[in-house]
Amino acid sequence: MAQAQILIIEDDDAIRQGIRDAVAFEGYSALEASDGEAGLAMALRVDCDLVLLDLVLPKVEGLEILREIRATRPSLPVIILTAKGEESDRIAGLRLGADDYVVKPFSIKELLARIGAVLRRSPERPSDVKKVEVPGGHADLARREVRFDDGERCELSEREMELLRYLACNAGRAISRHEILSRVWRVNPRGIETRTIDMHIARLREKLRDSPSEPQVLLTVRGKGYLYAGEAPR
Repeated sequence: MAQAQILIIEDDDAIRQGIRDAVAFEGYSALEASDGEAGLAMALRVDCDLVLLDLVLPKVEGLEILREIRATRPSLPVIILTAKGEESDRIAGLRLGADDYVVKPFSIKELLARIGAVLRRSPERPSDVKKVEVPGGHADLARREVRFDDGERCELSEREMELLRYLACNAGRAISRHEILSRVWRVNPRGIETRTIDMHIARLREKLRDSPSEPQVLLTVRGKGYLYAGEAPR
């Protein structure tokens, strides 16, 4: 499985460095931010699999960061880090959609166990998928091409490959256009025209030989977005 990348947003240097060393020892890669402003910018733009979020931060508070993450990257896992006396903030964080919380001072073993548990149930980790089955063939994502059993091959653009990968890794779940913009395009979807998603889906259907009038692989879910109805990658 591909190495997960964890974003640590924590202003205490000693705690942040301790977490960084622990996750690195566990085999994850780490990104760091020491204040809320930098952390928010990174959470919305960088390719990470999970955020460890302190709630008390300079410049931008942790709950505001969590609120923005849920608005723009709704399926990105977030574990909040709270002090023992911050029960009300912890409850607020869970209500805003935090996946879990760890109370300071915490055991590194506990933190790593919670990270592993959240990552295992997260839909945010499509990067290790290299092959997606489609009717009459398969998409080789490493080579960015679709190969059909009759010998025909069709090249995918980088964006088409990433879009197919994300949808396939979330097989059976309707993915909103906003989630696609934030997770595949990696942009803040607020105020952005989502027609570009529809155009990419149309081109991808054509390359997959998926009928635009009666699609069998990439389905349109009215009022929600798009759903991959093919075989989930293994």
